Amino acid sequence: MNIKRCPISVMVIAILYVVVGVVASAYHFHTLLEHDRDAVFIEIVEWTAIVTGIFLLLGRNWARWLAIAWALFHVGVSLADWRHQLAVHLIIAAGIIWLLLRSDAAEYFSTIK
Repeated sequence: MNIKRCPISVMVIAILYVVVGVVASAYHFHTLLEHDRDAVFIEIVEWTAIVTGIFLLLGRNWARWLAIAWALFHVGVSLADWRHQLAVHLIIAAGIIWLLLRSDAAEYFSTIK
């Protein structure tokens, strides 16, 4: 099995997903204790980011597509505040998509099963 080295761009995105997931999960954890009805959904979204980041580092192709879906989901959620959040989320999502679909990333994800 020919194992390729993880591109820096994929590594940075993966680490950002893990860090964002951990920080956001810790930040929103109090809502679980307050029995907020959206708390479970929020935690699932944050833990999805953590799992996605870990499996991006492991070179799983499904994690690449989940990372793209996660970024696009946040674009959709930010439609409520279209002036600031939407612009920021669009820029971030575009960067993530571009980096994860580049040829070096595609080669990395195709060589590791």
